[in-house]
Amino acid sequence: MASKLLNRFPTLNNTAYHILSLPFLRSTVASPFLVHTRLYSEDVSSRVSNRSSLNQVELAKFSSIADTWWDAEGPFKPLHVMNPTRLAFIRSTLCRHFQKDPYCARPFEGLKIVDVGCGGGILSEPLARMGATVTGVDAVEKNIKIARLHSESGPETANIEYCCTTAEKLVEEQREFDAVISLEVIEHVADPAEFCKSLAALTVSNGATVVSTINRSMRSYATAIIAAEYILHWLPKGTHQWSNFLTPQELVLILQRASITVQEMAGFVYNPLTGQWTLSDDISVNFIAFGTKNSQ
Repeated sequence: MASKLLNRFPTLNNTAYHILSLPFLRSTVASPFLVHTRLYSEDVSSRVSNRSSLNQVELAKFSSIADTWWDAEGPFKPLHVMNPTRLAFIRSTLCRHFQKDPYCARPFEGLKIVDVGCGGGILSEPLARMGATVTGVDAVEKNIKIARLHSESGPETANIEYCCTTAEKLVEEQREFDAVISLEVIEHVADPAEFCKSLAALTVSNGATVVSTINRSMRSYATAIIAAEYILHWLPKGTHQWSNFLTPQELVLILQRASITVQEMAGFVYNPLTGQWTLSDDISVNFIAFGTKNSQ
């Protein structure tokens, strides 16, 4: 086990220079102008435009396997196995931020949380069991139907609000949440910057935003695509496009431009001997970031 499970960031300035001065960023990026060019395609503000971040090809891909969301041995097995580790990070960071007791059975009591890109609800349900008032949204109607059906099986999850909609539409409805969570979603959207603007707009002032994704590194290409999709067959071929991955520094910049300051970041590391994921300082492949929305 790593000596430190969470990498705490110092407060980040609004300039790329100060972000890149962080050790883990400086080692991979020599100049702010080398950051992936899609970050600079538009000026990012807390206001959300009419543009949509939806990627129709990705929606069709996930719609075709929606019926398997709760099959622990199916295409979503990696997410089922990773879920306890993802929840450990979320529980730790949200309890610290909202001054909740992480050891009680329902630490998220009183918090409104939205799970953006909820799929079949495999994250929404444990969040509800931990006491949160949960809204799960997904643009794939079949995913929402599966999520609703499964949530009805337990009294603690029956009240989850599932909506077939997008983050942009929720912003138009002026919805706000204490915490906005979107895991393994941003690599599948058409416009990451626009998507993060929506996440920020949904987050109350001083609220929390949690995003996880896959680093665009050679190691991730070897493990998350070649090994996971073509050798081990953990995922259907074509699930991920390496060019759509974001590096940690790119995600920090995108979120910062959307008024979200990243406070903590951790990696997920898989142990093939135990078949389990653990939190780590290694962010070279899978990683998760916790940020807070700047006060208005």
